[in-house]
Amino acid sequence: MKNLIVALLIIAAGNASAQQKFDPVLKKQLDSVLALDQKYREILTYLMDPNKKDSVLKTLPVKPEQATGYYWKLQTRADSSNLIFIENIFAKYGYPGKSLVGEPTNEAAWSVVQHSPKIDKYLPAIKTAAENKELPFRLYAMMLDRQLMYDGKEQIYGSQATSKPLRNGQNIGYYIWPIKEAATVNERRKQAGFDQTVEQNAKRLGIDYKVVKIEDVKW
Repeated sequence: MKNLIVALLIIAAGNASAQQKFDPVLKKQLDSVLALDQKYREILTYLMDPNKKDSVLKTLPVKPEQATGYYWKLQTRADSSNLIFIENIFAKYGYPGKSLVGEPTNEAAWSVVQHSPKIDKYLPAIKTAAENKELPFRLYAMMLDRQLMYDGKEQIYGSQATSKPLRNGQNIGYYIWPIKEAATVNERRKQAGFDQTVEQNAKRLGIDYKVVKIEDVKW
């Protein structure tokens, strides 16, 4: 009985400690960061969609030919300020995960890093956060894929697309970046927590999926 009481006290203390770790002020700040991270990307996504572009252009306060550059400029400024803030958070707390800021706020730092030139710097911390269930593992998988693509290597989970020309000079538009062991990618995707196959994800992105080998990509 005594051992049981001690065990219950330890559990209670652990729960109290976990509650003390939650930071509502930081959560509010990161919610604002995440909103800013997505503020202009939604418009830019619509501008890249042939089915929505014309209707969206009618609502914008800039000339059609200037719209994409204008909103990318705004988003780039937002990304720069977000990254400064997030780097300070990393320095103070490490990755601000579920225990610290709750869900889905725990995805804010990931999103800022994913849209930055510093993925390689923070990828190890994000991997640790994912392994500790402070962040969905599929997000780490997406970031790993992106860094591998930036390094000119095969991705693992098939989450990244590109319009990079092929080595033979052929421009085939957007395609899924070459995947290591592509035949078994959907098994890895399922294990990582993705709810779509690579084919379904490609379709969501407006891409007809086909296997492209790394040696066929111009680098």
